[in-house]
Amino acid sequence: MEIERKWMVSGWPEADLPLIREQSMRQGYISVEPTVRIREEAVTGGDTSYILCFKSRGLVARKEIELAIPKDKFDALEDLIGYPLIPKTRRDYRLPDGLRLEVSHVDAGTDTEFWYAEVEFPDMETEEAWDPASVGLADYLNDEVTKKPGQSMGAYWVQTRLHSSGSGQSRDYGQS
Repeated sequence: MEIERKWMVSGWPEADLPLIREQSMRQGYISVEPTVRIREEAVTGGDTSYILCFKSRGLVARKEIELAIPKDKFDALEDLIGYPLIPKTRRDYRLPDGLRLEVSHVDAGTDTEFWYAEVEFPDMETEEAWDPASVGLADYLNDEVTKKPGQSMGAYWVQTRLHSSGSGQSRDYGQS
């Protein structure tokens, strides 16, 4: 079970948080309803993984199944998809309370680029009680979009890959 909250942000956090890792990613969608996604995850200075992911519906909590797949299967699925994958850079930071802040920069250098942040929780009680101010991030995490429609990477995929017109695109995106 994945339990997370999401925020739109304007860059990397300025707070002095320990960096856990940085990754370059590329992801694409076989389906957005239900979510079936492939993702390449290249850890800076480390290994590259290829993931096939399934996610149930939901905003805060949803079932998630991730399977490691070989590069040749990833390449075949990327070819099957037939659209450019979404590039993003993600940095994971350790929060003072032990939780992890994941910040992503999506489609850097394009007119639709954006930043978002996520915090994953071990259970619903922790999620419901958690406040960004408790870890000194009230100003940084001030635009929560967890329960707003259209705030998923799947929605961004549809807008920018499947239905891109090159102009007038909404910047109403988030994460998945």
